[in-house]
Amino acid sequence: MREFLQLVDATVRAAVAEDQAFSDLMPRLMHASQNVPPTVLTMAMTSMGEGIAAAPPNLGCWLAIIAGAWAEQGATTFGVEEPVLARTLEVARSGVGFADAWRAATGGPPPDPAGQPSQQVVDTVGPHLADPVGAMMAWFAMEKFALSANTMLSKSPQLRASVAQREDKARLVGRLAEHCDKMDWVARLLRVLDDERLLVLDRKTGQGWTVTIGGIGDNFQLHVLLAGALLGRPGGLPGEPVPAEVVAWFTDTDVPDSGPIVNSAWNLVDAHGQWIYNEGVPADVPAVNGTRVVVLDPPSYRRSFPAGRKHPMMTGRLVLEGVHHPEDLAAWWPHIRPAENPV
Repeated sequence: MREFLQLVDATVRAAVAEDQAFSDLMPRLMHASQNVPPTVLTMAMTSMGEGIAAAPPNLGCWLAIIAGAWAEQGATTFGVEEPVLARTLEVARSGVGFADAWRAATGGPPPDPAGQPSQQVVDTVGPHLADPVGAMMAWFAMEKFALSANTMLSKSPQLRASVAQREDKARLVGRLAEHCDKMDWVARLLRVLDDERLLVLDRKTGQGWTVTIGGIGDNFQLHVLLAGALLGRPGGLPGEPVPAEVVAWFTDTDVPDSGPIVNSAWNLVDAHGQWIYNEGVPADVPAVNGTRVVVLDPPSYRRSFPAGRKHPMMTGRLVLEGVHHPEDLAAWWPHIRPAENPV
């Protein structure tokens, strides 16, 4: 264990100092970590986080990749998750400037972020940027940081919940999705809600429920977890209960290779009468008096979709917090519009 932790510290120091020894130490660390238990990897995360925060992006991105792999091996993300996300956002800001500068210089799309830095790239964007070398290094580090940020955001509800101005950051990162699909993953994860209360209303019966959600990657998942909490359950709605196995596929369990198909019991509609599309996310649902409202309507057609989660490393959660009788909701229904047909 001591030798491994010493190797971690040496690799981090080399990255921060831009020491040529990093090119030898980094693959040694990657190889050595394959046989290290998660408890020891966790002990090294704080040092890795310090390196990710301080190293230049072209070297820090490799530390981020290693830390992400450790998290997927079972290490905790504490100590490294915040530096990874902070550097990913920093690289995204530089990346947007780099892409704009490249278009201004050439009239065409920027180079593939999976490529390599070169003097030609610097010369191309140089007239349009104050720090063309830094912007280039950030551009070619973008994909690696995005991979690590995907792991950190997927595995850490605390990190997701800590993000301020999430919509602005998601838009920033999303601007780079056309160049790096992994940035699209990050943008989507930045919009995931955690510890968010929803008011769910059934238009037919007038009943309602308060639920708390977290880690839900799209509204397909919301459909199934709502059905799992309400259909055939005490205090819920009549109907065939969703099998526990199906709920697990949308919570924390891998889907069988057979690719099962599930069905939805409802149309989901917001308080303004607009459809809540399955491809969207709970963050799209507008709030009324500070609370997001989901209305259950009978399905206008049979909805079927493949089982599984949008982000397989992220655990989904929906907890029934309260049951509301129709008379309890008299003040709410005047704010709820009838469902409209989609445009």
